[in-house]
Amino acid sequence: MATIRNLKIKTSTCKRIVKELHSYEKEVEREAAKTADMKEKGADPYDLKQQENVLAESRMMIPDCRKRLEASLADLKGTLAELDETNEKEGPEFEDARSTMTEVEKLFQTAEA
Repeated sequence: MATIRNLKIKTSTCKRIVKELHSYEKEVEREAAKTADMKEKGADPYDLKQQENVLAESRMMIPDCRKRLEASLADLKGTLAELDETNEKEGPEFEDARSTMTEVEKLFQTAEA
């Protein structure tokens, strides 16, 4: 049985994962710039290899985060649909959930393009 409390939790989860995704994307940009800078300056091969490993780990987190976001979005949609069936459709929680869904779907569309 879906409740408004569950809806708030699922909405917050989606928002948190979106923040994580943006954070990882920024981290990849920073680490890529740092790696390129180290290559230009002719850094020690060991240090360069370690930096490349850090960059690879950061890149691995993005697909994982997207997968979690897809699952979280599906949960949110399911909870919203369940609440729609019980004729509970009004309130700030529903507006927040719908706007979060729209934001996440736009994020996926821009990633695919």
